Amino acid sequence: MSKHGAPTLTVEGRGVRVVVVAASWHAQVMDGLLDGTRRALADAGVTDVTEIRVPGSFELPVAASRAVAAGADAVVALGVVVRGGTPHFDYVCQAATMGLTDLSVRSGVPVGFGVLTCDDDAQAIDRAGLPGSHEDKGYEAAQAAVATVVALREALPDGDVAGRSR
Repeated sequence: MSKHGAPTLTVEGRGVRVVVVAASWHAQVMDGLLDGTRRALADAGVTDVTEIRVPGSFELPVAASRAVAAGADAVVALGVVVRGGTPHFDYVCQAATMGLTDLSVRSGVPVGFGVLTCDDDAQAIDRAGLPGSHEDKGYEAAQAAVATVVALREALPDGDVAGRSR
């Protein structure tokens, strides 16, 4: 894992409506991801935040889709999938990734991708923003989603990020 080349983002997100959709599996890791997401949104000045908990990462795309339909300016999707001994890992990872990507592209609403796809629990913990972790993917996903909203609003001022008239 490397942060080499990662951008330094300063984000001002006042007025941005964010929905955080978070899976429930791997409670310790999810607690770290959620804490990082909350810190990033607070650091950006985002106060309009709704959190939705779903059972697992497979359910993230449907919850994110409903959030977009309800008017979210950005969605932060958080989940953890740890490789096991069956192909289940591949199916869940692909479904979550493709579902969230398709939603973002179709809707024009940024989706911060905070879904960890790890070979083992140690990798997940190292990315969860917990004490001793090397990365904080919850923080990064939230920051990326808000920064994308802001960038699109600045570049396309006649409509919101989904192309709807203001």
